[in-house]
Amino acid sequence: MTGTPVAVSVKAVDKVFRTRKGGEVHALSDVSLDVAPGEFVSLIGPSGCGKSTLMRLIADLDGVSGGEIEVFGKSPEQARKDQDYGIAFQQAGLLPWRTVRANIELPLEIHGVDARGRKERSDELLALIGLEDFADHHPDQLSGGMKQRVAIARAMAERPRLLLMDEPFGALDEMTREHMQNELVALCEETGAAVVFVTHSIPEAVFLSDRVVVMSPRPGRITGIVDLSFAARDEDLREDAAFYEGVTAVRTMLHGAEAGAGPRGVENR
Repeated sequence: MTGTPVAVSVKAVDKVFRTRKGGEVHALSDVSLDVAPGEFVSLIGPSGCGKSTLMRLIADLDGVSGGEIEVFGKSPEQARKDQDYGIAFQQAGLLPWRTVRANIELPLEIHGVDARGRKERSDELLALIGLEDFADHHPDQLSGGMKQRVAIARAMAERPRLLLMDEPFGALDEMTREHMQNELVALCEETGAAVVFVTHSIPEAVFLSDRVVVMSPRPGRITGIVDLSFAARDEDLREDAAFYEGVTAVRTMLHGAEAGAGPRGVENR
């Protein structure tokens, strides 16, 4: 491989789960996808289509049954060991006995960063997520949106080149969710990290993404990809005709996937 490797390379990946009774569940079938450095890609599809399974395979939380995955030209296991990616889930998963700062510093502490280095990095991240005044608070003193900001900061503590995000805003109310989407856009612009983002929300996928990958019901396949290009991702975008066109394109493709339509080509916008 020459030049800078892609952030994520998924090649003809299959995933089959074995049931307790000896049966099989075919979760993913022949999935291929590349994510470029700095690119924001959302995965969307009906429940059970394998979006989160694909995320777990990229994150080395499970192994493929067939095909190959590379993260920055490495195996997922090696990328995990090299701290090339950070992960954020729907539940913030903060440790209740640790302060906001201590939660953010946890990955650094685990990997032996000294106290001064941890504080410098947590100061940077607290400023980035706008929670400097809450550094010494505990999770039970935070709102849902604030907890998710801390979880994202923790995922970015080791300056990963890739963020893997599995419905991180799914449990938030609509107003908080939109606010968090705006903050995530700014965070990605600031850091240049690539993002693979799982969501059930079409507007969320369109607002955030350079590309939206639509998946079929199980076994999950990629049925189409909508390319999106906006002048700016800000509040004005939500009222822009191009935004609604993107939402319509994803919805149309998604409904085709749910109806069992075969693979479709890329729709350029």
